Amino acid sequence: MAQRINNRPRNTPRLVIRPFRRRDVSPMHDAIHASLPELVQWLPWAIGYDRSVSQRFVRESASAWNDGRAFDFAIRLHEEPDLHVGNVSVWPTSAPNRTGEIGYWIRTDLTGEGIGTEATARAMQIGFEELNYHRIILRIAAGNEPSDKIAKRLGFNYDGMLRHEVKVGDEWLDHSVWSLLETEWPGIKKQLLSDGVLVEK
Repeated sequence: MAQRINNRPRNTPRLVIRPFRRRDVSPMHDAIHASLPELVQWLPWAIGYDRSVSQRFVRESASAWNDGRAFDFAIRLHEEPDLHVGNVSVWPTSAPNRTGEIGYWIRTDLTGEGIGTEATARAMQIGFEELNYHRIILRIAAGNEPSDKIAKRLGFNYDGMLRHEVKVGDEWLDHSVWSLLETEWPGIKKQLLSDGVLVEK
């Protein structure tokens, strides 16, 4: 049976992450359009992007959530709730092994401010505490140093490199794999709470 979680918004000190709504299409489209020069380097869906990609994503996100296939969250700032900051998603990759993956992107004009770290930390909390994962992984395109920094900041272990993992345009990209185990989470969480990256639920 697919896992399900509550579709309420989740908070961090600066952010609200919440399931997508139909009216999120335009703000997300604006954020993606403004960030395309960076996104096309790493994400296949950004190649040839147009508004219909965002429309399809929002529509399919709702059915994926209901089916327990993926839990996609819009990232918003507390003080600017209408500004689309980016996306963070949690999805199961192996139910028998209680393994899930987290993916994220942050709009270009707000990168470098710790938003990706904060949103990913909250997604980790969802994975370990709501979905009962044993292991959470990140896969990061080789050369995407800002995302590597997020993985390191959040205590993920570098597991190795997957060669030619994803094709972006005409280029095959290697991806590094990072993991964190449920036994490691309590210590990481304690530090993130102390650092003000997370808040008590």
